Amino acid sequence: MMLGVVLNAQHITELQSVYSKSYTAENQGNYIEAISEMKAIYKEEDYISNLRLGWLNYLAKQYNESIPYYKTAITLKPYAIEARLGCVKPLSAIGNWEKVKEQYLEILKIDPLNTTANYWLGVIYFNRKDFKTAINLFEKVVNLYPLDYDSVIMLAWSKLNNSNYADAKILLQQALIIRPNDPSASNGMQLISKWLEVNLKTPVLQK
Repeated sequence: MMLGVVLNAQHITELQSVYSKSYTAENQGNYIEAISEMKAIYKEEDYISNLRLGWLNYLAKQYNESIPYYKTAITLKPYAIEARLGCVKPLSAIGNWEKVKEQYLEILKIDPLNTTANYWLGVIYFNRKDFKTAINLFEKVVNLYPLDYDSVIMLAWSKLNNSNYADAKILLQQALIIRPNDPSASNGMQLISKWLEVNLKTPVLQK
């Protein structure tokens, strides 16, 4: 029994040494060396090493090598949000937005109020001009963090593009409080003013 404890302790010490070397190489920007250190102890059934190799390959811009490690980590721990958020990075780098969307949707099944997934999924739908869906996603984030500028301005522009000018104006004013003289919010306010001039002019009565 004691021998087993000693062997386990020795194994942990070896792992700590390898991870320490890998972290040092990463901090120095030597990502290939950091990867090499991790591969020496890699086991497919080990969640942590898969997650780390996914991250290091992403840093090394080896995106197609990074993704399988993240997918293995997700398979090992399906409810681990960190692995799914990690996988999004190389998927985004290669422009595979459908797979990115899939990961965010899976995250929201696990954690419906996850702010990162709601925000970036909202950005995807905004860029696809699906403003109604974007509004629903951005509203979740703004309800949790009313002073988060990025979420407020994206919700404002989603409302504006969905022709909800009253709500958009309130949100743009809020954005200008958070970030005075913000160009994006100011531009939005100008567009609303022009729309009001064109559509809400009071007709002049002829006497």
